Amino acid sequence: MATIVAFHAHPDDETLLTGGTLAAAAAAGHRTVIVVATDGHMAALDGRKALRLNELAASAAALGVARVAHLGYADSGHGAVLFADPPDRVRFLRAEVDEAAERLAAILREENAEILLSYDRNGGYGHRDHVRVHEVGTRAAELAGVPRVLDATMPRENVARIVRFLRSLRGRIGPSLLGSLYSAGSEITHRIDVSDYAAQRKMAVAAHRSIIEGSGSFATIAKVIQRLPTPILGRVMHWEWYIEEGAVPGDAPLDDIFKPARR
Repeated sequence: MATIVAFHAHPDDETLLTGGTLAAAAAAGHRTVIVVATDGHMAALDGRKALRLNELAASAAALGVARVAHLGYADSGHGAVLFADPPDRVRFLRAEVDEAAERLAAILREENAEILLSYDRNGGYGHRDHVRVHEVGTRAAELAGVPRVLDATMPRENVARIVRFLRSLRGRIGPSLLGSLYSAGSEITHRIDVSDYAAQRKMAVAAHRSIIEGSGSFATIAKVIQRLPTPILGRVMHWEWYIEEGAVPGDAPLDDIFKPARR
């Protein structure tokens, strides 16, 4: 059985791009591990440290994940301003890439990881912590000698269709930005059918109660997920996509993360 480590920026990120893959791998008997760079908080913790990480632990349990780890950084936020570090820890974006990569590499070595799941070079939708996950994940895999890195992504063409369909986003995402979201479909090496794991993903999303009660994009998506009947959710969130670093896309994406793409 293999060990798969999924590296994410914040608690709740694990549910959308890799949740089905992790649930499927765990159900097949593989060891799965989630590592988050940040605890999801912007300010000093002041007794709130357990909140987001406890929610992450509940989410991981729903997905069958064996271990959860936190690299110890603070959320960098998004937008034009990078706020000062809180007094008790450094923002992920301010961490040196090699220093953060060594923290992750230590876990990869301890777990003898065979596959690292990270993010594509655009950080998906461009959040600066997600871009840094790609940079740190790639370097950590080099340091630890992990043989395969798969970058979680979505076909940019699919995202463009969704954005055009959702009137609530009209005017907020222009054509130039759409061109830098996620990855072109021609770059994708793996497309994984995760439709059988909709119930687990639904429970994992529901675990992040403190975020769902807010008004951000995850809250909006989570509320839609909770309202959909599980069979319908399985059709809507049917696939998860990856780009294997250093590999060449084939004529059609592979259907199993344990199948290496051609190099």
